[in-house]
Amino acid sequence: MRDSADTRTRIQHVALTLFNEKGYEATSLREIAEKLGVTKAALYYHFKSKDEIVSSLAESRLTRLSELLDWARTQPLTAETRQEIIRRYSDHLHDTRHADITRFFERNQTAMRDHPTMHTHREAMLEVVALLYAADDTPATRLKRSLALFALHAALMLPLGDLDDEERRAAALEVAMDLLSD
Repeated sequence: MRDSADTRTRIQHVALTLFNEKGYEATSLREIAEKLGVTKAALYYHFKSKDEIVSSLAESRLTRLSELLDWARTQPLTAETRQEIIRRYSDHLHDTRHADITRFFERNQTAMRDHPTMHTHREAMLEVVALLYAADDTPATRLKRSLALFALHAALMLPLGDLDDEERRAAALEVAMDLLSD
């Protein structure tokens, strides 16, 4: 059983690397199999299509989002809770594997627009955003606090010079916390 899980993880890793390097549409199952050093039939045993691979990657990200939402729903909507949401989201987002998954989804938005998992992902993200402000906040405050979440994403996507991953994450978290403040 463990060998099967390890193989699935290897397939996900190689596919994600190729999707990020070449793009989703330009990557074939044959290329994934070749990079893994397995036959296409062996790959099919674990994933019947690229869409199944993407679904498995999205499932991992959605699980982490669900855990964050489950926790946040039990908390009072305070400045401290909002800051903790951003901290936890940052930890999740900047985890190496999830950062690569996020990069994939952001770089392949057109190809992924109608993918079945994207609706669920969008809904979860909107729920996270909604936790960052109160119903009676001004439109400007709502926008400012919502941008805190997107600051974390921007740090993954934008060329920020020679920052290493930890410096990038710390800078994004600092900006996000500034955006959350009143």
